[in-house]
Amino acid sequence: MASTNWTKALEPDELPEGRVKTVVIGTHSLCLTHYDGQYAALDNHCPHQGGPLGEGSIEKGLLRCPWHGWDYCPLTGKPPGDQFDDGVPTYAVEVRDDGVYVAIDSTLEHHQTVSDLMIQTMVNWGVRWCFGMVGHSNLHIADAIRRKELTGEMTFIGIRHEGAASFACSAYGKLTGRPASCLAIAGPGATNLLTGLWDANVDRAPVIALTGQVASQVLGRHNFQEIPLEKAFGDVAGYSHTVLTNSDHSELMSLACKSALVNQSVSHLIFPDEIAGLDQPDASVAVPDGRIASRKFSPPESPYQQALAMLQSAKRPVIIVGHGARYEMDRVVELAEQLNAPVLTTFKGKGLIPDSHPLGCGVLGRSGTPIASHFMNESDVLLVLGASFSNHTGITPKKPTIQVNLDPMTLAKFHSVDCLVNGDIGIVADRLKADLQVNAAIDQRGEIAERWTIWNREKASRRSDDRAAGVNSASIFAALSAAVDDDAIIAVDVGNNAYSFGRYFECNRQAILMSGYLGSIGFAFPAAMGAWAATQESGTPYSGRQVVSVSGDGGFGQYLAEFSTAVKYQMNITHVLLHNKELGKISKEQRAGMWEVWQTSLHNPSFAQYATLCGGLGIRVESAAELDAAYQQALACRGPAIVEIMSDSELI
Repeated sequence: MASTNWTKALEPDELPEGRVKTVVIGTHSLCLTHYDGQYAALDNHCPHQGGPLGEGSIEKGLLRCPWHGWDYCPLTGKPPGDQFDDGVPTYAVEVRDDGVYVAIDSTLEHHQTVSDLMIQTMVNWGVRWCFGMVGHSNLHIADAIRRKELTGEMTFIGIRHEGAASFACSAYGKLTGRPASCLAIAGPGATNLLTGLWDANVDRAPVIALTGQVASQVLGRHNFQEIPLEKAFGDVAGYSHTVLTNSDHSELMSLACKSALVNQSVSHLIFPDEIAGLDQPDASVAVPDGRIASRKFSPPESPYQQALAMLQSAKRPVIIVGHGARYEMDRVVELAEQLNAPVLTTFKGKGLIPDSHPLGCGVLGRSGTPIASHFMNESDVLLVLGASFSNHTGITPKKPTIQVNLDPMTLAKFHSVDCLVNGDIGIVADRLKADLQVNAAIDQRGEIAERWTIWNREKASRRSDDRAAGVNSASIFAALSAAVDDDAIIAVDVGNNAYSFGRYFECNRQAILMSGYLGSIGFAFPAAMGAWAATQESGTPYSGRQVVSVSGDGGFGQYLAEFSTAVKYQMNITHVLLHNKELGKISKEQRAGMWEVWQTSLHNPSFAQYATLCGGLGIRVESAAELDAAYQQALACRGPAIVEIMSDSELI
C-alpha cells in the first residue's frame, strides 16, 4: 500500500513568479508552477500527447504545453472552457521556511510486465549481456534489463552506435557459442544493428536482437520512426517476430533463444511500445530444461568407410581445420599426430593449432604462410574439418578431399567433393583414431620444421626492411607475438592489417576473432568489447584472459567513439592501430587492377592523443625499436589502451 512522503522540491525563491520548472522526485516527474503568489505541483505529462509541461510557459494566466499548445490552469491543472480532457493531475504542496514541499505517494509495488517476463526468460536461457542504446521506444525493455542488472543476473553495456552493439554480440557468439543480446529503438536504431547482425548471420554466431517499435495502434500509418522491422530483419534473422498483446510472451522468448542456439543464428524480437509495458503479474516464466537435444551425431556408415579407406592409403595426408572445428581441436590434433599429418588452418581458424606444434603449418590462403600452401600442394589426400571452402582460403579442388561438417549445407558448398561426411567432427576424429590401426602415411615433421626454418629466415629479412615511411608489418607482428599472453583473445579487422597478421603473427593458444564471410571493416574494436565481456564470466574458459584488437586507421575510424565506451566500463582492451593514413588494401587493389589510386587517403587525428582525451592510455610508436616497450606498457594498463604505430602501407 502506498504511503505519502513530503519531499522538498524547491529552494526558497528558486522559482520566480510566473515561471514553471520540471522537478523529478524519485521516479515522479512534476511540473512546479509559481503563479499569482502561489505554488502548485502538476503531473509533468500533458494528457494530449505526453508533452513536458515543465518546459512550457505561463501565457495570459494559462500554462501552455510546449508541444501542441494545449492550455491548463497553472494552479489546478484544469483546462479552460469545455475542452474534452479532465485536466492534469495535481499534488499537494506546502510552502515552508526552507522551501517548497510536495506530497508524493511512494512508489507502488512493481508488477511484472511483458518486458520483465521476457527478459527473465532470456536470463533463464543463459543470456548475461546486453549491448545497446536506451531510447524512447525501448524504455520498458531497458527497465526490465535494469532490474536484472540490480540482481546481478545481467550486465548492460551502453554503446555509442548500435552497429558496435551487434558486432560485440557477434564476436561474443563466435567465441563462446552462446548468445549475447543487443538493444535498439525503432527505426534508425534498429537498422544500425544490421551490419553486425549480418556478420553473425554469415559466420554462424548466435545473437538475440531486441528492438523497440512504435505503438501498435499507429503501425502502418507512416508514424515517426516506423519501419516494417520484420521485413527489414527478414533475411538476417533466422527467427523474427513481433510481440503482440496475446502472445505467449515467455514462450516467444524461449523460441528466440532456442533458434539462436540450435541454428547458431540471429533471433529478433520486436516490442511495440505499449505492449512492452503491459502488466503480466501472474504469467509463468519458461526455463530451458528439456528444450534442446544434443546435436552430436555419428555420420552415415558408407561415407565414413570411404573416408577411412582414403586415409589408410594416403602417404601424405593433410588436415585443414576451420572455425567449425574450434571446440574439437584436442581430438583433431591427436588424429593428426597418429597420421603424421600437417595441420593447416583457414584464416578464421588461425590459432586452433599452435604454430610451435611439430605438425602446425599456419594459415592457408591469401592471409597465410608459404608453409601451409606447400603442404596442401604436396598432399595426396585433404581431410577438411569445419571449413567451408571460402575462396579466401583457396582449398584446391584438384586433390582427393574428405570434408567433415555438422551442417549439411556447408558440405560441398561451392563445388563437388570426393567424400562428404555429415557428422560431429569430434566423433568422426575419435572413430578415425580407433580405426586407423595401420596407415601408409609418412612422417612429415622434419619437412615441416625445414619449411618453418625457411619462412622464419624470410620473416627476419623482412623485419629489416625500411623505406623511411613507417614501421614494417613483419616487425609489428613479431613484437606482438612475443608480447601477448599465450591464451589472449585477439580481434582482427579487415584490410592489409589482417593479411599481415595472418602471415606474421605466431599463434600459441590465442583465440582469433574476425569478420569472416562478411569481411566488414570496423569489426575489431567492437568485437574486442564482446570478447572482454566473455572474460568477465568466472568459471568459463575465457575468464580473466587478455583481450587485444588489431586494425588499420580506416577500420578504427568507423567506431572511434567506442573507445570512450571502453573507458566508461574500464575494459582491459589493448588496441594495436596501424596508422598509415590510407585505405591500403584498396590502394593495392586499384594498382593491381591498373586503375589510378584514388580517394584512399585518410585525414586522421593523433589516435594516441585521442585515447588520452577519452581517459585511456595512448602510446605513439614511430620506430620498430619502440614496439616492445609500447606493447608491454599497454598490456599492463588496467583499462583500454591504444598503441598507435606509424606504419608503412606497402611493407605488409
